Amino acid sequence: MPGNQTDAPQALRSTLEETQFALDADSAAKRDDIVRQLADYVQPRLERLDAPLLAVVGGSTGAGKSTLVNALVGRRVSASGVIRPTTRQPLIVCHPDDERWFSDSRILPSLARVRSDGATGESADGAAMRILATDSMPSGLALLDAPDFDSIDDGNRALAAQLLAAADLWLFVTTPARYADALPWQFLHRAAERDIEVAVVLNRVDEEARESIAADLQVMLTEAGLGDARLFEVGTVSQFDEVLPAESIERIRKHLHGLAEDAQSRRAVAARTLVGAARDLASGVDALADARARELERASAARALVAAEYAEATEQVIEATSDGRLLRDEVLGRWQDFVGTSDVFRKVEQWFSGTVDRIGRFFTGKPEPLQAVETEIEHGLHAVIIDAGESTAARAWRGIGRTEPQLRDLDTPRLATASADLSGRSAQLIREWQASLVETIQASAGGKRMRARIMSLGLNAITVALMIVVFASTGGLTGGEIAIAGGSAVVGQKLLETIFGEDAVRRLAAKAKTELNERVDRLMSEEAKRYEVLLEQLEAGSSADELRERARDVVELAESAVAVGQSDAARPSDGAGDAS
Repeated sequence: MPGNQTDAPQALRSTLEETQFALDADSAAKRDDIVRQLADYVQPRLERLDAPLLAVVGGSTGAGKSTLVNALVGRRVSASGVIRPTTRQPLIVCHPDDERWFSDSRILPSLARVRSDGATGESADGAAMRILATDSMPSGLALLDAPDFDSIDDGNRALAAQLLAAADLWLFVTTPARYADALPWQFLHRAAERDIEVAVVLNRVDEEARESIAADLQVMLTEAGLGDARLFEVGTVSQFDEVLPAESIERIRKHLHGLAEDAQSRRAVAARTLVGAARDLASGVDALADARARELERASAARALVAAEYAEATEQVIEATSDGRLLRDEVLGRWQDFVGTSDVFRKVEQWFSGTVDRIGRFFTGKPEPLQAVETEIEHGLHAVIIDAGESTAARAWRGIGRTEPQLRDLDTPRLATASADLSGRSAQLIREWQASLVETIQASAGGKRMRARIMSLGLNAITVALMIVVFASTGGLTGGEIAIAGGSAVVGQKLLETIFGEDAVRRLAAKAKTELNERVDRLMSEEAKRYEVLLEQLEAGSSADELRERARDVVELAESAVAVGQSDAARPSDGAGDAS
């Protein structure tokens, strides 16, 4: 099969591996299972539909799996006994011609390999899978002795599930005492869902109970969707040396050898299992896609919550810089000192009707606490921004906790407060805004006379006056505060109108306020970005539709490969046992 036909499963693997389920541990585990199934079985089987079959021998603790494997091989190659679990390390027994197929990492790539010499002792590497090549096995089919389905060891149970998912067919071994156990039937139901071929070995069955137990087991298989499963019975053998007598498992041996020797039958088994595995995999991906859609919805809701909170933070600052609050207390006192105390307010019309030179002399003749005014405005604006940042961080963190408590668990409570450098960035914002005001004032000075007036008063004085006008709205002020703030604004506005004209002052103030609002909005947006660390954990990966599309591609590829294989079934075998 051309190499580019493996792109679909690889694309699905990559898509799944990139997709996180940060709030759904069950879906994350299911994703890992599907990725493993792709790597362990679907990809290698797609590459070689006619490669040797892998028959996994599984069952309950003490059912006699290893004893059966020994009997089929004709000698003791797998440990059997009363100590449980007996099989801790999986063993693949295959023909020497097939060893290359099973000894490299094409199937079950996550498991290390060690060669076995046929001794029943396990290798030093407990995590490795032993490979035994022997002429006792027919070319084209290998047996894998897996750990117990119901092992007391969690790792063994997980490994058994992984190995069964990599099988072309299952040889399920049970006994009259264990055939109705619930846990093995969970695996058998999974076999039915995958449409894998199953052969059931009822081991150690007494002659008297054979008929009734076999009938009951057959009913259970049919109800589970495995009505076409082959059922083999192995009678009780009270004493034997190394292995069971050949005649006791002859029917099983004949079935497996016949399958191995018939290339068309092998291909049919592989095709059925491959398509079943691909469709079952697609069903699993569909469930993951639903979970993915839900998680993306949750991420979107969390993102909207954070965005709304920080948009409100911007509005909080805009409101505080538009209702006169910044002109209270120290700011007003310093400004009045600057413009000449209350005498100026009583004579404001017369004073501004004079010449620019008189204005210049007035300012230069007075003490100029200009820096104090500027500092008080900076402090007030800085405090407003910090307050908005801190209160918004607390609200956003509480909101996330109410709607997505699991999301909060992914991060430390650092997001409950503003970023550590917000104070420094706020101070920088104010400095940059003031610098932009200076540039705007300079750019507005068109003629020589206007520039001379600006030089006479000084850029700082005009900049402070513009800030006073920007912040002088009387909203939120009452009583005497209105008169004070209003009078302050009149002084600043008249001063600016004398230089630039009434319309130009309105434009200057509007532009200055817009620039400030935009800078605050950017700062708050940067604060909101701190939540990206959390939200990206939810959003990382592909969409639900992409997952479904990739899974459909795998199913279509499997079905196409099977159709090609069936059309070639009548042709001579190209060496099914060759693992190259």
